[in-house]
Amino acid sequence: MAASASPDSAVQQRIVIENCAIATVDADDTEYAGGHVVIAGNTIESVGAGKAPEGLANVVRRVDGTGHLATPGLINTHHHFYQWLTRGLATDHNLFDWLVALYPTWARIDAQMLTAATHGSLGMMVKGGVTTACDHHYVFPRGAGDLVAAELAAAADIGARITLARGSMDRSEKDGGLPPDFAVETTEGALIATEEAVDAYHDGSFGSMVHLAVAPCSPFSVSTELLREGAALARRKGVRMHTHGSETVEEEAFCHELFGMGPTDYLASTGWLGADVWMAHCVHMNDSDIAAFARTGTGVAHCPSSNARLAAGIARVPDLLAAGVPVGLGVDGTASNESGELRTELRNALLINRLGAHREAALNARAALRLGTYGGAQVLGRAAEIGSLEPGKLADLVLWKLDGLGHASIADPVTALVFGPPAPVTLSLVDGRPVVEDDHLTTVDEDAIARATRSEARRLARIAAGG
Repeated sequence: MAASASPDSAVQQRIVIENCAIATVDADDTEYAGGHVVIAGNTIESVGAGKAPEGLANVVRRVDGTGHLATPGLINTHHHFYQWLTRGLATDHNLFDWLVALYPTWARIDAQMLTAATHGSLGMMVKGGVTTACDHHYVFPRGAGDLVAAELAAAADIGARITLARGSMDRSEKDGGLPPDFAVETTEGALIATEEAVDAYHDGSFGSMVHLAVAPCSPFSVSTELLREGAALARRKGVRMHTHGSETVEEEAFCHELFGMGPTDYLASTGWLGADVWMAHCVHMNDSDIAAFARTGTGVAHCPSSNARLAAGIARVPDLLAAGVPVGLGVDGTASNESGELRTELRNALLINRLGAHREAALNARAALRLGTYGGAQVLGRAAEIGSLEPGKLADLVLWKLDGLGHASIADPVTALVFGPPAPVTLSLVDGRPVVEDDHLTTVDEDAIARATRSEARRLARIAAGG
């Protein structure tokens, strides 16, 4: 029998999707070989086997999902949109060398560039099934314009939900950090600007399209004061906290040299563990670190392709999950993951983790899909709203075409989605509104975005070269 929401939604316009396989990713991993989803307004009204209920009023659209799989929209828990303009550079570097090579270019970004980069980066993700994305933006050059406003306006153009993790850096080369001196803010300036962004844009209501988070960049690019005061600010404002953690062996050595302890213990000492915190990467964690994350409810954004691109290592995802740590997937910036897609991270998370200690038992197809959907919702603090197809949740849904050449001979649709090539998106809804139809963005001109990103990438390269 179909599960249904309350009848209050009866006056709302409805979209009915039928005849598709459905992976709800609910607590029981309920699946239907042939079923329906009814959407009323911006929420899911019912999900179940067979045809939709008879006699539904105000049906404005019916979608025949034959040959398709419906899933929750994918949720990207870690990204750097601005890096869309610096793809394909420093391709044979580890993290620290890569950062040193690219910081001087990134420090020249302005609002016009970030608008184009957001259109390109978020647009590419949304074409590939992402409905919610977190962007960790921490580069705020002087005179660059209002970067927060520019990014959020561009995200609104695309139509995806966004968590903007307002980042910051105050430790430059003169302080023993990696960024050039002109690429960082003052501690006080970063805190003031972060609070202003939260006050101006964060919307914590059900169904919000914009969340803000407090997000000093990393243990090696910010001061202890910025971490401590940033944590206090976030908790005073009731918003989440995000940073990079335990990404490389070099970071581990850096933290021991500067602070006399590893990254997890150092971040714990500054208030950066808790159910309101998630960290990107978390590759080099020992048993004690994992236990600390589990005990405090700290989440992890697992970025398998970026970790491989920068030779960072293999995160202990099976051990994190077994301990009860919330884990989602992240694309990471496209300067370290040029594909810019989360749908490919489902497959890469599964394959790369099978190279680790757990081998073929590390992850299966459904565990990978859960990482990219419900796990991401947990990490971003939105599991009551998104991440699974259940009555009452927001209508963020993707209809994947699996009857074409790349997938038709794989009997199980979830296996086809995860193990097969990137599946085309026939329909993607965010808040009940189409953002993708027949593998194309509905809200923006893709060709115009491509031209703008190419132009802005060239302008950035000229400015960085002193031209």
